[in-house]
Amino acid sequence: MQKLNLPPSDFKLKSEEGNQFIFDIVRKKYLVLTPEEWVRQHFIHLMVNHLAYPKSLIKVETGLAYFKSAKRSDIMLCDREGSNFLLVECKAADVKIDRKALNQVSVYNKELKARYVALTNGMVHFIWEYRSDENKYYQLKEFPKFV
Repeated sequence: MQKLNLPPSDFKLKSEEGNQFIFDIVRKKYLVLTPEEWVRQHFIHLMVNHLAYPKSLIKVETGLAYFKSAKRSDIMLCDREGSNFLLVECKAADVKIDRKALNQVSVYNKELKARYVALTNGMVHFIWEYRSDENKYYQLKEFPKFV
């Protein structure tokens, strides 16, 4: 897999019947190692090991409905009260972060109402704060502290 612009981590990898798998520390199971999963797992490790976000408050690939369409958010960090704090949309490293990707995560957040939204392909990362009173997103330079 491609080297990403994220801190290296000690991943548990295994091969079975010609397929590569990576262990998800949140869901506590091995998953097929796709380019998007590679980014997602790196980002989860960043959140837990470098940003000190509580692993117990992270949800991965949870379902949501939007205009009768079933969708899945990649990573959601909840605050201590159980409200959505940070929504992260992951793309494979070769997928360009463009208006389409930004629209996707903003559509998801209309339903999820997270205070912060991030978009990453493992090479570039963007983070915004959503201010519901203004109905506007403001780009941030770093990830929010979890308190």
